[in-house]
Amino acid sequence: MPPSTLVEYIPSLRRYARALTGDAWAADDLVQDTLERACSRWRLWLAGSNLRAWLFTVMHNLFVSQYRQRNAQRAQAQLVPMDDVAHELHHPAAAPDTLLDLQRCLLRLPEEQRAVLLLVTLEDLSYAEVARITGTPVGTVMSRLSRARERLRSLMETPAQSAPAPASGHLRRLK
Repeated sequence: MPPSTLVEYIPSLRRYARALTGDAWAADDLVQDTLERACSRWRLWLAGSNLRAWLFTVMHNLFVSQYRQRNAQRAQAQLVPMDDVAHELHHPAAAPDTLLDLQRCLLRLPEEQRAVLLLVTLEDLSYAEVARITGTPVGTVMSRLSRARERLRSLMETPAQSAPAPASGHLRRLK
């Protein structure tokens, strides 16, 4: 497969990575890691299958792995008293009239919901393609998408100052 075929997917990979990470530098690193992994494991791609979906699968799996590693590292990190670093803390000036901050709201969604929402809405992938990428059943994709849309709607109606803390990676059962 010619390299130009892979290159044409970089803009959509960067867009998805930026939405996942919320940071341009981290997004570029994720795209680079994705392309390196794809090139080193090229033999795993089935000729004739959807290359774009395969690349998104590689990126999704890398992101999840990195997310888990960061959480494990945080759990092992040593706590520092706030008084020791108070001089390093800065409070950004917030615009009082800014009530809707899509990036802030997206980052408050659980990772599973955010990934499905971005793949369906931003990348315009079908439920079946998203199910293959995330390794979940189509019904789970639909459920996560519905919950993500509802949660995003709720978050966007909440002013930034009183928004709840970021969602954790834990699932809870609702009846």
